[in-house]
Amino acid sequence: MRSFTYERAATPQQAARAVGGKPGAKFIAGGTNLLDLMKLEIETPTHLVDVQDLPLGSIEETGEGGLRIGAFVSNTALSAHPRIRRDYAVLTRAIQAGASGQLRNKATTGGNLLQRTRCPYFYDTNMPCNKRSPGSGCAAIGGFSRQLGVVGVSDKCIATYPGDMANALAVLDAVVETVQPDGATRSIPIGAFHRLWGDTPERETALEKGELITGVVLPAPPGGRHFYSKVRDRASYAFALVSVAAVIQPDGSGRVAFGGVAPRPWRSKQADDALPLGAKAVIQQAFADASPRDDNRFKIALAERTLAGILAEVGS
Repeated sequence: MRSFTYERAATPQQAARAVGGKPGAKFIAGGTNLLDLMKLEIETPTHLVDVQDLPLGSIEETGEGGLRIGAFVSNTALSAHPRIRRDYAVLTRAIQAGASGQLRNKATTGGNLLQRTRCPYFYDTNMPCNKRSPGSGCAAIGGFSRQLGVVGVSDKCIATYPGDMANALAVLDAVVETVQPDGATRSIPIGAFHRLWGDTPERETALEKGELITGVVLPAPPGGRHFYSKVRDRASYAFALVSVAAVIQPDGSGRVAFGGVAPRPWRSKQADDALPLGAKAVIQQAFADASPRDDNRFKIALAERTLAGILAEVGS
């Protein structure tokens, strides 16, 4: 790990200003992803701004009947919150499907959204990676791609977003709140928060330099039945090959998002509209523009079977 300087921020704006005004600066809260990347010298920040003491650790009711989740609410506290368990159960199920109890105790809501891909070529500094070193090439294209993306990818990068929590936030139509170095605030719909790779896979989110996540807002509860199904190579300490977050209404309508297949939680209005027609119709819409490799083509069929299992449970 390379040397770096360190400071603790007293306010969200001070933190944003500190990172925005210093080249190579990064925020750190729980550090469950950043510290690993620093040890491997994939991330090499010159300055760390510790934000974990900022007053962003509460869950509050909104005037519209939803919830505002502070950026530093731990994954454990969020999944166990009574309102989350009762009204947003897909979120509890998604969080508990990820990582381990120890990691969930430390990981934060904001940090979870910012975790970086687990593409093996991104983690291997001996291999070219446009995400790690822009312009160097993508070793995954033409390499072993079983874990990697089948839709929303580009000829520069086929990595996937690895998280579970964001898939649930996608079907809940959450909004990410931020503060910028000049004190301005933004509200970013979750569907626009993670970027598609395109020609700039090193840019993973809509955040600008120094912009700090302060919270996530959930709208009023969607009702219906909530599901999160995660398919992986082993029962723990493994990221999803395919995951499905779904909220299904009594009339068969609803919302669905897929994880493990794209640079962001993969959701489309056309796929949502097809839910009453069954899993095959949903998959045809959701993966209409898919460009799988030989190693990961199975993910499309796996997504259909996983969704079909959820719909069978709805009908049982």
